[in-house]
Amino acid sequence: MTTETPRFIFAGELYRDFFITADDKPMVDVLGGNVPYAASGLKLWEDSPPPGLIARVGEDYPQRWLDDLTRRGFDTRGVNVLPEAVDVRNFYVYTDKATRVKGDPVTHFARLGEPFPKALLGYKDSSDALNSRTELTPISLRQGDIPEVYLDASAAHLCPIDYMTHSLIPAVLRQGGITTVTLDPAPGYMNPTFWNNVPSLLTGLTAFLPAEEDLRALFEGHSKDLWEMAEALTAYGCEIIVIKRGERGQLLYDAASGSRWEIPAYPSRLVNPTGVGDAFCGGFLAGYRRAYDPLEAVLHGNVSASIISEGTGIFFALDVLPGLAQARIDSLRQSARKL
Repeated sequence: MTTETPRFIFAGELYRDFFITADDKPMVDVLGGNVPYAASGLKLWEDSPPPGLIARVGEDYPQRWLDDLTRRGFDTRGVNVLPEAVDVRNFYVYTDKATRVKGDPVTHFARLGEPFPKALLGYKDSSDALNSRTELTPISLRQGDIPEVYLDASAAHLCPIDYMTHSLIPAVLRQGGITTVTLDPAPGYMNPTFWNNVPSLLTGLTAFLPAEEDLRALFEGHSKDLWEMAEALTAYGCEIIVIKRGERGQLLYDAASGSRWEIPAYPSRLVNPTGVGDAFCGGFLAGYRRAYDPLEAVLHGNVSASIISEGTGIFFALDVLPGLAQARIDSLRQSARKL
C-alpha cells in the first residue's frame, strides 16, 4: 500500500455491480462504484501519486477488489471496511448503448433465459428513494472516515452519495485546508422536496457538476431554462456550474466572468456508458488544478468521459495508448463554443 500523500481525493461509493449490456450480456458481481470511476478519469491526466479513495463497505465486500485497486495505482487507505455485512449491490440494464434503467433483476434474467445469480437473491432497488435530511445510512461518510494524511491533499471531489454526506463532508475538507472542492449531486435529493436545502450545499464549492436530468428535477416548477438555473445556483457561493448532458456534451457557466460555453461530447465509439459521468468529474478536477481555467477543466473531463465510454470496467482507461487523451483534447478545444 502506498505511503505517499495523495494530491487528489475522491469520496463516494463502492458497489458490487450487476448489469445487462445493450447486447443482452449479463455482467455479474463486478467491481463498480462512482469513486473508482471518477479517480480513473483523473488518472488519465495525473497518474501519480495515487488518488485517495474514501468510501464505506462491509466485511463481505471482496478484498481482492480492494487489492486490485491498490495494485492499479489507487490509494485505498480511505476505504473503511465495517465489521458487518453491508449491502452495496447495484443492478441496472442498458436498453440501448446510451440508456440505463433500473428494474427487477428476476424479470430481466428470465427474459434472457439465464440462471438467476445467487449473489442477487433478496436484492431490492432503493435508488428512487428520497434521501433523509437527518439520518446517516451505513455507507454515509463520516468525518472519521477521512484519513488524516488525506487532508494534506490539494483537491477533492464528492461523487453522488446521500444528502447527509454532502452536507457534512465539504466543510470538513475545507477546514482541513483543501482549497478545491467539487461536487456531483445525488438524485436522492435533487428534487423539489429539497429546494430549500440544496443551496447550503453549494456554499464554498469550486464547482457543482449536476447531470441535466437531475438539475431539471430540482428546478421543476421554478424554471425550465438551464442557464437561468446555473446562474441561480452560483448566487449561493459556487464559482462554476457544469451541466452534464450525456451525448450532447456539457454546458459551462463561470460566475467570475459571467461567461457561458457549450462543449460538444468528443465523438467516441460508445461501448458502455457506465461510469462516464463520474470519469468526467475526475478529469475536470485534474484539468482545473492544471490551469485554474474552467473551460480547460471541462475539456479534460470531456476527454476522460470519452475514453471511459469506449470499454468496460474501471481499469479499461488505464491501459489506453499514451498520448491519446492529449490528442483528443487538442481536437476538442476547437469545438468549444462561447455563447
